[in-house]
Amino acid sequence: MALLILFQLSGVSQSLTEAKPESVGFSSEKLKLIDRMAQQYADEGKIPGGVILVARKGKIVYYKNFGYRDAEKKETAHKDDIFRIASMSKAITTVGIMQLFERGLIGLDDPVGKYIPAFKKTRVLESFDTSDSSYTTVPAKSPVTIRELLTHTSGIPYSDYTGNHLNIIYEKMGMTQIGLSNDRMTTEEFINRLAEVPLAFQPGEHYQYGLNMDVLGRVIEVVSGMKLSDYFRKNIFDPLGMNDTWFYLPKEKQDRLFPVFSNTDDGLKPADDCGMIKLLDYPKREDRNSYCGGGGLSSTAMDYARFIQALLNNGELDGKRILARKTIEVMTADQMVTLNQEGKGYSNIPGNTYCLGFSLITEQAKGMNSKSVGTYEWGGYFSTKFFIDPQEQLIFVGMTQLVPNHYGYFWDRITTLVYSAIED
Repeated sequence: MALLILFQLSGVSQSLTEAKPESVGFSSEKLKLIDRMAQQYADEGKIPGGVILVARKGKIVYYKNFGYRDAEKKETAHKDDIFRIASMSKAITTVGIMQLFERGLIGLDDPVGKYIPAFKKTRVLESFDTSDSSYTTVPAKSPVTIRELLTHTSGIPYSDYTGNHLNIIYEKMGMTQIGLSNDRMTTEEFINRLAEVPLAFQPGEHYQYGLNMDVLGRVIEVVSGMKLSDYFRKNIFDPLGMNDTWFYLPKEKQDRLFPVFSNTDDGLKPADDCGMIKLLDYPKREDRNSYCGGGGLSSTAMDYARFIQALLNNGELDGKRILARKTIEVMTADQMVTLNQEGKGYSNIPGNTYCLGFSLITEQAKGMNSKSVGTYEWGGYFSTKFFIDPQEQLIFVGMTQLVPNHYGYFWDRITTLVYSAIED
C-alpha cells in the first residue's frame, strides 16, 4: 500500500470564524455566482432549498441559505436548519475508530470477531436457488478486519444490494430498510443479526459499498464501553461544539428538521407524498439504543463544518484535539492501490480512489475537476455533500434534502464556482 503524502497545514490551528472573502484570497463578486445558481435551481423546482458553507484558512467566506423548506415556497430555508446527513455519518464513525486506533485500543488489521464474537464464524454466499430462496455458503478464507470495514471491502453490502440475491436473504432475515435507524433492534442486536447474513464475496476481494460503518459503530461501543451516541458526544461533538448533531433530536430541536423532497414526473414534491414518511421520521423517534454509524446522524451545516475544519487542522479546533496529525495521515492514505490496478477498487478512474472512510483524489486524477490532489470527501443519501482540500486549506459543506435527486450534478456545479472564486 502506497502512502499518499498530503499537503498539511502548519503553525497554529485555525478557528472557524466569518471574514471578508478577500482576506483569504476569494472574490466576493465571484462568490455571488453561487447565490444565483442555487436560487435558480430552487426557483426552477430542481432543488428545494438548503445551506452552503465554504471556509478557507479557517475563515468562513460563504455561509448562506437558499431556496425553500415547504412545498408552497412560503418559507425559506434557514441557516440553522437540521439535515439528515445519512452517509456523512460515516466520516464521524471513521474518526471514532481512528481515535481508538491511536490510543492503542484496536489495530486496523484486527479481525472484527475479536470485538464482536458473532463475526468469528463468517461465511460467504456460494449459490442461491431462485425457486425457493435457499442458498449455500462456504467459510470465509480470512476474517473480516477493521481495515476492510473502513474501506468497504468486507463483503457486507446494503440490504438493497441486488447482486448475488443478498437482498432476498436480507428480507428473509428481517433486515430491510436498515442503515438509517432501527426501531426494532438495538445496535448490538442489529449487528449480531447482520453477522448471520453471508458475505457477498471473500473479505478483501473488492470494493462494495455497504453496512460496514454500522459494524464499526458497534466496535466503538464494545471497546469504549459506551453507547455510540454517548461516545460521539463525549469525544467529538462536545469538544467541537457540535450542539446540533444527534442520532435522535431533542424535542426542542425537531421543528428545525428540514423536510425531504423528491424529484417526480410532476416536479418537486414532499417525500411524504411519495410514501416515504415512515422512512424519514427517524430523527424524531424515541432513542431505543439503536445507532447506525453508517447513516443515522442529523446535523447542521455549521456543526459539520466545525467537524471537518478540525480534520483540516490536523485534528484540532479551538484548543480541542480529536485526532493526532499522524493518525490523519494514516486515515487519508490511499488504500486501494492494488485493488484499483486489478479493476476491483473504488473506481476505474485513475487517481479517483478511497482511503479510510472517505473517497480521495491522488496525483493521477489531477485535473479531473477543480479539487486539489489530496482532497478527501463524501456525501449523503439525501443529497448532502462535503469535501476537505488540504492544499487550498478549504472546506465545503452543502446541505439539502432530496431523494431521488435528478440533478445530482448540482453540487459539482456549485463546487466549480467555489474554486473559480479563488484569486490568489
